[in-house]
Amino acid sequence: MRHVHVPAPRVARSEPVSGAAPRGLGDKARWYLPAALSSDLLGAGVPVALAFEASHQPRPIICAVGAAFAWAGVQTLRRRYSARALGESRGALPVLHDWLILLGVLAVARAATGESSHPLVSLAALLPALLVTLVCHKLTYRHLAAARREAQAVSRVLVIGEPDAAESVIAHLAGRTDHPYVVVGALPVGPGRTTSGVPVPARLAHEMPAAPAGDADTVLAAVRGLRADLVLVAPGARLAGERLRRVAWALHDAGLELAVFPGLVEISVKRLETLSAGGLAVLRVAPPVRRGVQPVLKSVLDRAGAGLGLLVLAPVFLALVTAIRLGSPGPAFYRQRRIGRDGVPFVMWKFRTMVVDADQRKAELAGANENDGHMFKMRRDPRITRVGRFLRRTSLDELPQLINVLTGRMSLVGPRPPLPEEVAEYDEVELRRLTVRPGMTGLWQISGRSDLSWDETIQLDLQYVDNWSFTSDVDLVARTFRAVVDGRGAY
Repeated sequence: MRHVHVPAPRVARSEPVSGAAPRGLGDKARWYLPAALSSDLLGAGVPVALAFEASHQPRPIICAVGAAFAWAGVQTLRRRYSARALGESRGALPVLHDWLILLGVLAVARAATGESSHPLVSLAALLPALLVTLVCHKLTYRHLAAARREAQAVSRVLVIGEPDAAESVIAHLAGRTDHPYVVVGALPVGPGRTTSGVPVPARLAHEMPAAPAGDADTVLAAVRGLRADLVLVAPGARLAGERLRRVAWALHDAGLELAVFPGLVEISVKRLETLSAGGLAVLRVAPPVRRGVQPVLKSVLDRAGAGLGLLVLAPVFLALVTAIRLGSPGPAFYRQRRIGRDGVPFVMWKFRTMVVDADQRKAELAGANENDGHMFKMRRDPRITRVGRFLRRTSLDELPQLINVLTGRMSLVGPRPPLPEEVAEYDEVELRRLTVRPGMTGLWQISGRSDLSWDETIQLDLQYVDNWSFTSDVDLVARTFRAVVDGRGAY
């Protein structure tokens, strides 16, 4: 039986090394807002003024001021300057979306005022606004991420729910670091053991109290005592309907936030839609994207990207083939049978990074496997050649998989293609990762690669399978370049 990695419930993220209490969202650095606002105003205004002046366009100063305030206005309407949004990672696509809105706003303004500047000059002058804003977001995000490692500028959460449900939510939040929430306390509903170690200042009664303010007083006292920013409810049979409604009223009347955990995990917010049915709040979950325009765009991106990559990288291929052949005896390419979409096997291409008899020597190294699942991984595998170690560190050994992408067996983005012996041990959940084409890169590539446990790898693959979209693929390709440069988990 293989070892299953289960993150232990912990509250480490709620207590920094110094031992001080976690500081709430209101403690974000005060320079975030002036930095964001000034970078948007100057990033849009200065390039327009300089470009218009250099190309002798009419009214450069007026156009520069208009562009600057239009860009800041778009960001304001999109709530990019709110305390909750400042410093948070949104990726490049939301910024690009905002920038395209800016182009539309300025196009309308141009038509309304009869402004006669050259369209291409205007477009080129507005490009720096996009780049400057992206750089500013990246800098503030890095600063905020460092602060949150010290439990600063986090959202202090009070969890309410039946003991088992509350413990599940606490364990899930404690086992992940890709969110700003720190659980500072819990209010269990009814009797039951709690093992997470978070403070339990009180308990809510097993049944709804006769006094309307019974639950409300308990919750508000806990919020004030723990200085919570958010109350997260894990609803159940004992906390639903009218009882939950009264708690919500009390919190909202006090100016506090309430969030309800619907019991769903790893579902992208893009697939969620709130509906109302006869006064009931209903959460609709859209099915994963399997048909339509987006899969066609993905296929076009795969084939075009692979074809262009093979053409442009031909000199690199030649240099690597020469280095591999000179570094150790044997062929430059390594072909291996892998399992693709719907369990169909295919031959995957890679540059050879090991000695030629590596497969025969795998059995004798089984006891040194450092992965806790079906995969075999060793940080210092003696079968890897000197050139092969460099190729793995830089991920250059993966480049021949562009051939598999070009032939349609793989995609640029997708789950890692597994070996047949790995698939033979898959359970029903793990088999779901085979419902899409495997990829050269994916969530596992940008999240630690070989440093991930088996369960973390499966979790990321299923998250991709269920929440895939064309724009997420584009974002993952962009983030892969950083992961390759960083090299973390590549061995």
